[in-house]
Amino acid sequence: MATKGISEAFAKYGARLKNVNWSVSAWNSTGELVLSLWAHHYRKGEDGSAEYSGKLSRWAGPGNNEFRVNIAEAFERKSPVRLVVVQTDNIDHVESGEDASRVKKDFSARDDLVGEVVLLENDNYVVSFRRR
Repeated sequence: MATKGISEAFAKYGARLKNVNWSVSAWNSTGELVLSLWAHHYRKGEDGSAEYSGKLSRWAGPGNNEFRVNIAEAFERKSPVRLVVVQTDNIDHVESGEDASRVKKDFSARDDLVGEVVLLENDNYVVSFRRR
């Protein structure tokens, strides 16, 4: 279900962003990590899962620093991950590492999926989701 903004999408999971201008990850009170992941980073996993992959170095700033800490903690703890899918028509802008806060985006909380960080190696991460 599409939402009006990132704060509303995170709130569906009981998570509150540290800073609405740059945060893309937050923990909720039940120990789940909520991540905002780009729709164009989706791929179908070999086992039928929905996977989102990316490179930590693709962008920089306080949101990236927070994301790195949170995803590392989720990987280490094998914490459940909840998904907010973010879509944009400005994929080239996003992939170039430019400031994505300035592009039009749509956010969707995918509460039908629960995931886990299955790879965190050097610059690469993969989060795998399954229907709950």
